[in-house]
Amino acid sequence: MIFTVTGHPNVLCTHKNTIEFTKDQELSKKGDCIFGVGATFQSKELRLLSSEPGQLRLTLVLGDLKDEFTFLPNQNFTDEHELVIRRSEHDTSRTFGFRATKTAKDINRQLVEKMKDSSAKATVIIERI
Repeated sequence: MIFTVTGHPNVLCTHKNTIEFTKDQELSKKGDCIFGVGATFQSKELRLLSSEPGQLRLTLVLGDLKDEFTFLPNQNFTDEHELVIRRSEHDTSRTFGFRATKTAKDINRQLVEKMKDSSAKATVIIERI
């Protein structure tokens, strides 16, 4: 599955336990786990991807910059608006993944800096490994 997210001046990506992608267009500085706004993911496709057990890999790509991490899918994911991946096993309808090997604070800082530009568009690739 592939979708895009757009940058925003308030992208911080400093949260130590989660990383989030949202369909919202606006972002306050309280959203310190958010990597990008205006996410184009389709929840139906995500639910299909999370319906089977086994590790997934998420890759972030922006220009020549790239970062990736792995996690386990949450079969209970149902949110239409937000996708959250957690280091823990805290389960909510927004939780798409558990036991992430990286969270917001671990993402390549050059990538995060580029996402502070509202014209930036990053590609998010989620695949079974």
